[in-house]
Amino acid sequence: MIRWTEPGCAPALAEVMFRAVREGESPYSEAQRAAWMPARPEPAGFATRLAGYDCAVAEAEGLAQGFMTLARDGYIDLAFILPQARGCGIFRALVDAIVARARLHDIPRLWTQASLMAEPAFQATGFQVIQRESVQRSGQHLPRALMERHLT
Repeated sequence: MIRWTEPGCAPALAEVMFRAVREGESPYSEAQRAAWMPARPEPAGFATRLAGYDCAVAEAEGLAQGFMTLARDGYIDLAFILPQARGCGIFRALVDAIVARARLHDIPRLWTQASLMAEPAFQATGFQVIQRESVQRSGQHLPRALMERHLT
């Protein structure tokens, strides 16, 4: 089931984000993952971050399995799925919800800075790589892809 965020859901989504980065298979090394996400996000600060977005949440049996955010300029800042929930269609369902919301707000283009973990899923849902880039966190280089999908 896909729903939109409600007050109080930040702690569960912070946990999803932490586990999505730090657990399961990844093209990033353990050092890169620790640099990207050194600790669980603090819930109050994370709630403030989420408040700036529309945020779709995938749930199963009342528990968050993944989520994706949408800014008014079409930017998808956060897209995370629990490791055990990957490969079940959750990413595609979240993208479908984000696309529907973007169309509702007349947003013509979605874009993201996709991690190497998320890039294949974004490509499978119609996003294209615009350019490759790398960010540095705690001395670690994290390659990623600037991607977009036009909705018109």
